[in-house]
Amino acid sequence: MDRLTRRREFLKASNAPSWKTHSVIVQARRRGDEMPARTGFTVTKKLGNAVVRNRIRRRIKEAVRQTCPEQLEPGTDYVFIGRQMARDRSFNLLMEDIDQALKHLNKGQSNHKFPRRIAK
Repeated sequence: MDRLTRRREFLKASNAPSWKTHSVIVQARRRGDEMPARTGFTVTKKLGNAVVRNRIRRRIKEAVRQTCPEQLEPGTDYVFIGRQMARDRSFNLLMEDIDQALKHLNKGQSNHKFPRRIAK
C-alpha cells in the first residue's frame, strides 16, 4: 500500500466521489493505471490540537491497515479524512465504518464511475 504525500495528490482526490460515515470520510479517485492503490490520511485543525489530530490519524491508519488491503483497488487513490467521532469511537466500529465506505465506493469502479452520494 503506497502513500499519497504531495498536496496536489490530495487536491485531485478532493474532486473525486466520496462516502461519509460517522467517523471518516473516504474519497476515491481512479488514476487510470494499474499501479498499486495509494492512500492518504488527513485530519482538519478544527478537530483539535496536534495531539488530538495525530491520535485520530493514527487510529484511522491502523484501521485501514487491518481492514482494507484486499479492498483497495489498483489504480485508485484513497483519501481518509478523520472526523470528530473517530477519536472516541470503538476501534471495531471505526473499522466497520471504513469497510462500509470502501464497499460503496468500489461498487462503481467496474464501469469507472463512482456514486456521488453522502451517507447519513
